[in-house]
Amino acid sequence: MSLQSVRQFFAEHAPDIDIIELNQSTATVALAAAAHHVEPGQIAKTLSLKIKNDVVLVVAKGDARLDNKKLKSTFGAKARMLSSDEVVTLTGHPVGGVCPFGLENPLAVYCDVSLKNYEEVLPAAGSIHSAVRISPERMAQLTDAKWIDVCE
Repeated sequence: MSLQSVRQFFAEHAPDIDIIELNQSTATVALAAAAHHVEPGQIAKTLSLKIKNDVVLVVAKGDARLDNKKLKSTFGAKARMLSSDEVVTLTGHPVGGVCPFGLENPLAVYCDVSLKNYEEVLPAAGSIHSAVRISPERMAQLTDAKWIDVCE
């Protein structure tokens, strides 16, 4: 279902972008970087966070770490990571395949400025075996993301 919702998203909004499907798992940044022959930072990881009563997605470069002080300053409250079950329920994507495309529920998407270090990044595409190659700017545009600075 998840990969299918991402396929539909791209068919409707960006038919020029192909989904890359591999036989091996790309569920972690290290696995994805090795499989796609890129540096870990080029993997765009999508983090599912709960802030007060809101759930948001923050997409950051793969080797970046969230900075709790910056997060709190940006969102006005402490953030916590969602549990695996919450992630699947709210995004429709499995952990390791979470991306800002084809979401089960409308969620606010934020892109960390760390992504701008690259001309092209590889976010997952709804499964632990799929990804897309996309510019950070186009990803932000397609997902109505706001740019923020919340990583160390």
